[in-house]
Amino acid sequence: MTSLAVPVGVVSRARRVANGFHALTGTEVDADVIIAGRAGLLGHTPHDHISAGGATHLMPSRDGWCALTLSRPDDVDAVPALIEADDVAHDPWPAVQRWIADRDSAEVTERARLLGLPVAELGETPAEAPRVYPFGAATRSRAPAGLLVADLSAMWAGPLCGQLLARAGATVVKVESASRPDGARAGAPEFFDWMNGGKLSYVVDFDQPAALRRLLSVADVVIESSRPAALARRGLGPTDIDPRDGKVWLRITGHGAEGERANWVAFGDDAAVSGGLVCGDDASPAFCGDAIADPLTGLQGAVAVAQSLRSGGGELIEVSMAAVAATYAELPGAGETRCTATPKLSTKASELGADNAIVDQLITEKYFASC
Repeated sequence: MTSLAVPVGVVSRARRVANGFHALTGTEVDADVIIAGRAGLLGHTPHDHISAGGATHLMPSRDGWCALTLSRPDDVDAVPALIEADDVAHDPWPAVQRWIADRDSAEVTERARLLGLPVAELGETPAEAPRVYPFGAATRSRAPAGLLVADLSAMWAGPLCGQLLARAGATVVKVESASRPDGARAGAPEFFDWMNGGKLSYVVDFDQPAALRRLLSVADVVIESSRPAALARRGLGPTDIDPRDGKVWLRITGHGAEGERANWVAFGDDAAVSGGLVCGDDASPAFCGDAIADPLTGLQGAVAVAQSLRSGGGELIEVSMAAVAATYAELPGAGETRCTATPKLSTKASELGADNAIVDQLITEKYFASC
């Protein structure tokens, strides 16, 4: 069985956060499964400077350490431009490592981000609690059970938040584009099922978003993880949707929603490095867990939503994966432990768009119920 090295303090705090979700919702969550579940399902194990999934490498620069993720075809295609080479071997990592070793971390991250690559300098992001802004009027205290959740997120952190709310009794609608569905659909089906089993699948056209706008208008909770400008330019951002009393809008980002950080791309392993959440020591840091910023952020997001609903909602909550990782990195050192757990899968995820008719009916019922 796959075993992950994780700081003792990280596991202990994640268990406390999971217990907080149970206190708010009555739904038990096993933090060890949240942290180690994907690795347990897929047999992933990190190897010092190579992430468990294999797509992110942690490499020394001239003045520190940098993490770079090459998980998408476009990332690999951008490597020649990154290292200023006409051609790169089939395995680009040796050339990338040599290029990074000759440069300061700030130069590496600046150039990589200009190319839209997921990159991080070790410890560049400070710890920060979720940012909370008023978003319409608060209403009575509510639990997630029976509420309608629009889950526009993809991959891991956001879908995990939606999955936890579904376990707590919410009706969760997974929203995807037919032309660009959640990239996790193309990956291991058992992981996608773990994140999205029990949700309704709703396919929309983001370029003709009338149906999606109706869903966002009537939803009690919205979860999204795209860069803020992506929804705003289609008129689908939180400021474009009339705030329903008590609505909670959760925005998950890699590095924040303001300034240049709003455009920085992130995945779980490089976001963890950005927040300084690593194993090993200063001389030779190593990856911690499996894309650990993702599950920690998904769990934190679910608790933030449940707390907001308990207080009456009417809030926009922004959670940054790198900042969440940094809050865990601040914990006192108490050594490392081995985290081993595999989730039990009970429900397969719906096929893409299989539940459109059901969701349309829910939207209609919710709309007339609010009139």
